[in-house]
Amino acid sequence: MEAKNNRLGWLFTSPYLVYALVFFLAPLIWSLYLAFTDWDLIAPTFNFVGFGNFVNALHSPAVQAAFFVTFKFLIIFVPLVTVLSTGVSVLVSGLPNWKSLYLIGFFLPYLSSGVVASLIAKGFLSYNSPINELLRKQFNWKIDWLGTPFSALVVVAVILAWKFIGYYALILTSGLESIDKAVYEAAALDGVTDRQRFWKITLPLLYPALYTTLILSVGVTFGIFTEVYQLTGGGPNFATNTWQMEIFTQAFKNLQAGYASAIAIIASIVTFISIYIIKKCLELWGKRNGWV
Repeated sequence: MEAKNNRLGWLFTSPYLVYALVFFLAPLIWSLYLAFTDWDLIAPTFNFVGFGNFVNALHSPAVQAAFFVTFKFLIIFVPLVTVLSTGVSVLVSGLPNWKSLYLIGFFLPYLSSGVVASLIAKGFLSYNSPINELLRKQFNWKIDWLGTPFSALVVVAVILAWKFIGYYALILTSGLESIDKAVYEAAALDGVTDRQRFWKITLPLLYPALYTTLILSVGVTFGIFTEVYQLTGGGPNFATNTWQMEIFTQAFKNLQAGYASAIAIIASIVTFISIYIIKKCLELWGKRNGWV
């Protein structure tokens, strides 16, 4: 019976295993091999160059920019989306009725196309858009939203935050609903204010949901591509040149597939190390509140 159950288990999981083998494991092995070659994505033959691609990548200004740009996005996007999604979840949880309807409304941007959202944002922020014309006439502000390094970073981060607020709010609202209301009742009897209740009770008890959303949001910053590709193309002057943008540029514009594979491996290492460090920091916070 145990052997039969094992066979059934493998049978039911086989579609995903085949999918992972074809679309994840095989490309991963192939890219590891390509990283040590000079393949140009077209020629049937290529040469083995050893660690040359990695050395060139580490000395490349574009790759170095991708490293720092990712952390700039992290510093802007993660706190922004965390604060806003937490605020949405707290507000929705306090509603007497129609909570699900409001959450669905906030969740809809997550289902929208990143390409469409980026194109709409690009239209709003163009030089002749109504917003920019109003700013020029009323305040004499001439802001090049996508042509200035800092404003371009902020624009992309805001679009991403708008997209993910509803998704993270769903997770946080679930966490809020799981908190025992007796804890709040006991705190009210002790004269705890609303501010104290939020910082001393709600946030510590919301740790599992916050841990999940923070790790997810950090992961998003290491995979930014669509918004940057549509809005800035990695500019101005590499100010928004993310890992994914640099890999795409080298592989499909410069036709340096081997070099792009080396950059992808470096990006993966940086991503795993960064998420591991942030994970450990979050676990320290959880340990202080009795979760770990």
